[in-house]
Amino acid sequence: MTSLTQRSSGLVQRRTEASRNAADKERAGGGGGGNGEDDAQSRRDEQDDDDKGDSKETRLTLMEEVLLLGLKDREVICKSDAPTGDVLLDEALKHVKETQPPETVQNWIELLSGETWNPLKLHYQLRNVRERLAKNLVEKGVLTTEKQNFLLFDMTTHPLTNNNIKQRLIKKVQEAVLDKWVNDPHRMDKRLLALIYLAHASDVLENAFAPLLDEQYELATKRVRQLLDLDPEVECLKSSTNEVLWAVVAAFTK
Repeated sequence: MTSLTQRSSGLVQRRTEASRNAADKERAGGGGGGNGEDDAQSRRDEQDDDDKGDSKETRLTLMEEVLLLGLKDREVICKSDAPTGDVLLDEALKHVKETQPPETVQNWIELLSGETWNPLKLHYQLRNVRERLAKNLVEKGVLTTEKQNFLLFDMTTHPLTNNNIKQRLIKKVQEAVLDKWVNDPHRMDKRLLALIYLAHASDVLENAFAPLLDEQYELATKRVRQLLDLDPEVECLKSSTNEVLWAVVAAFTK
């Protein structure tokens, strides 16, 4: 992804946005912190605060967050038949559960995204994913629905209506690689780690870093590069790891 390896042409705009954000932070009080157990407890407390800030109506799924921002092969086996409450995820898990013999993570990514070359397996593709995610965000009050006329036809669009949620998401991603950076993926929140990898694979991670000051931007992209340079096959063998997460990382970063 070129946006993480070289400077974009929007440097002036990023500086302007970053300057405003820095001024707001300074007025709000800013400040550093300790280290060790105090830092760990602080991170947990702040994460709890973030979670409490999201109501049931505005709590987003991982795929919705990626949309809002813009290993060795392992077989995938469903360990639970219980529905998750996420229609897209439940649809994907239903395919996984009913397919024998089991497919690998890499194969499932290709099948569910419709990138398979096998015409007999096209029925596995999840349909209208972007539109379905957008409708979910409309129901949660994050987006709205409008009709726009394009010459001969009308097109449905979904403009942002709740910018606070998006800004909170951007702040969470920024802090993960700046103020709350722990220099160890296995100590990072697994959901946040997955979000960073998926946002990068979807080419929307740059949107979270655009408002940063130059030095912060360089540091953030450097740390993301550290994560991208990790060997998933090595990481999945470490204790207390999530093998499926690293299998997905391997599929997207190979």
